[in-house]
Amino acid sequence: MTTVLKLFLSFLCATICHWALMTVFGEIGVTVNIMLIFSMVVCAYLKPEYGYPTAFLGGLFLDFFGVKLFGCHAFIFTLCACAVYGMEKRLDMDGIIPQIISIFFLSLAASLFNFLLLKVFTGFSAWGGFWPFIGGITLNAALAPFVFRVLRHVFAIERKMS
Repeated sequence: MTTVLKLFLSFLCATICHWALMTVFGEIGVTVNIMLIFSMVVCAYLKPEYGYPTAFLGGLFLDFFGVKLFGCHAFIFTLCACAVYGMEKRLDMDGIIPQIISIFFLSLAASLFNFLLLKVFTGFSAWGGFWPFIGGITLNAALAPFVFRVLRHVFAIERKMS
């Protein structure tokens, strides 16, 4: 029960951080996706029965408040959760370099898949430019170690053992 409560409170904090960073960096066109980072860190540190619902609900939360294709983020976040659980035996997610690299490539894949889904289902996709695109992915990767560190301390007791 404490895991669910910690997860809920962490989700609220991630939501506030997401909105704050989107407000700051949105003015220059850079999209920071703290909800994706939060969901992937939960998948890295907790069992699948917590990680998959967190990823899906985090994406659904963004879909609910977004103006794009509804369900797109929920689907993409769930696919990213599958990727994290698929590579958990291959990567040491306690190291800073694997954290940065994994979030960089997950953000890149999520962004490209988002563009693809929008193009297929709506017939168009908005492109803000190469530098804001790479800037958002790089900023996600740079913020990842901080999110990993905070959630590592929050879920220290409940951390899954392989």
